[in-house]
Amino acid sequence: MPVLLKGSCHCGAVSFEVESHTPAPFMLCYCSICRKQQGGGGYAINLGAISETLKIKGKRSIGVYRAEIQDDERPHCETSTGERNYCRKCGSALWLYDPTWPDLVHPFASAIDSDLPKPKHRVHIMLKYKANWVEPDIRRGDKAFDLYPEESIAEWHKRTKMWVE
Repeated sequence: MPVLLKGSCHCGAVSFEVESHTPAPFMLCYCSICRKQQGGGGYAINLGAISETLKIKGKRSIGVYRAEIQDDERPHCETSTGERNYCRKCGSALWLYDPTWPDLVHPFASAIDSDLPKPKHRVHIMLKYKANWVEPDIRRGDKAFDLYPEESIAEWHKRTKMWVE
């Protein structure tokens, strides 16, 4: 049975719960979008969850941000399909939903109030875009990528035996 994750914003205007097979906060994203929208340490951590189980209180206080993606390899900006949900009252980042993968929702670990399992190893992604002041804490056993790894959140959880049935 999946784990029930309960989360909220800082001011309490929004609370939510969602079921997850992949609750370990293991993947640190250093891209400028994650860092600027919610990553005080220079990164953000997204979890995976089952979108159809998402229950929300305080929907009127939710705003959605769709980032402009700029890359030195693309001559123009694209608007992300990802919908970053946040509290309009206090600014807390809550979850990311992308209709490209409609079965999934990605709560930000920073918004989760439930206890989360601690992973033995972490994955650092999008290091190509980290801020110059960030010194990633890459430990023995961690993996680091300039962009994305080939392994998905689900595959990582299954390989490391952190998948919750």
